[in-house]
Amino acid sequence: MIRTSTLPFFIFMLLSVCSTAQDISKAIDAKALAIQPKLEEWRRHFHEHPELGNREYKTAAYIVEQLKDLGLEIQTGVGKTGVVAILKGGKPGPVIALRADIDALPVKERVNVPYASKDSTAYNGQKVPVMHACGHDAHTAMLIGTARVLSSMKKDIAGTVKFIFQPAEEGPPTGEEGGAALMVKEGVMDNPKVDVIFGMHIESWIPAGDIQYKPGSFMASADQFIVKVKGKSSHGSQPWLGVDPIAVSANIIEAFQQIVSRQMDLTKAPVVITVAKMNAGVRFNIIPEEATMEGTLRTLDSKMRTDVQERMKYTATKIAEAANATAEVIFYEKTLVTYNTPSLVEKMIPSLQAAAGKENVRAMEWVTGAEDFSYFGTKAPAFFFYFGGMPRGNDAAKAPPHHTPDFMIDDSKLYVGVKTFCQLVLDYPKTLSKN
Repeated sequence: MIRTSTLPFFIFMLLSVCSTAQDISKAIDAKALAIQPKLEEWRRHFHEHPELGNREYKTAAYIVEQLKDLGLEIQTGVGKTGVVAILKGGKPGPVIALRADIDALPVKERVNVPYASKDSTAYNGQKVPVMHACGHDAHTAMLIGTARVLSSMKKDIAGTVKFIFQPAEEGPPTGEEGGAALMVKEGVMDNPKVDVIFGMHIESWIPAGDIQYKPGSFMASADQFIVKVKGKSSHGSQPWLGVDPIAVSANIIEAFQQIVSRQMDLTKAPVVITVAKMNAGVRFNIIPEEATMEGTLRTLDSKMRTDVQERMKYTATKIAEAANATAEVIFYEKTLVTYNTPSLVEKMIPSLQAAAGKENVRAMEWVTGAEDFSYFGTKAPAFFFYFGGMPRGNDAAKAPPHHTPDFMIDDSKLYVGVKTFCQLVLDYPKTLSKN
């Protein structure tokens, strides 16, 4: 109960706090907007000079160059080529991590812009073109911008901010470790121990500057699978003298889709099984002894993931046995389900709205794309959301998909992404005092 005599003082203090919060928010807006030209410069530099996972040497050096004068504690070589920068705020508080991925893809760019990539490099023994075909160049630019803005507001920050520039989100070269899993393994979420982590992904089909999010399971887990079918070789004219592994493989592929459509409760969560590669035989009239298929399993529920894997093994094995063949199914974990801590999402929605405008922030459905940001979420509460990069007024249905030669984004609203990260950092500690 507040006494009447103390009411004026209480109101004064309340208005002072509100004024301070508003002033800080206005300062964020002004500082983020002021560095928009630099955000475009950084993003376009990364776009013109892309590097593949675990080979982001020049990218990392450029990041360090932009951070070196900010008074941050900078670590390099984390997760092979990653950069981690630590900012200690002027007030006590939690450790908040922000993440951006920095790698590109083996894709040849078709977009006609002055800063289009013309680079190529070696990838798994082949010379391939390289392109930022997923927006990681924008993520990196926005995190650099966030570090600059927050460094200039150090006295207003409660706690510590850890900026994580992560390599190899798209996966490391064959036979190497990399990505978020390796960074976590090397202790990136410790020393100091991270209390909460935020990340965003720019999307070519969401209007520039808009934000979309989902509590709970948001993005799918991804598992690579390989099915090795062994039969018996024969002449193409006499299949009855052998066991055709190609025919067996065809039956297995069809049966895998029956797992999805007839064995899984798709009202609970989506499941996608895709066979994307087949390899068998050397000549048109020789039935080979072996066939191999490779693909991806996507799930949005960890229990369903385990269940589907077991069903795929059982199905392939039994179909092969029925034809006197054998089948081996091997899984390689690529990512976990990207899970947004529901209570954290609920607390931080006002921060997203403050940064992007309430009318530009909305909930969305889950997606079957995958993100290795999920590994960070195994160590601390996490919130990963989508940020728009489509020119406003364009048709989302015609937006160039990610991972394609025509992928492009509008980088004129990157400052909104910086505002969003800054707002999350400054607002999160306040949510702890309300508990």
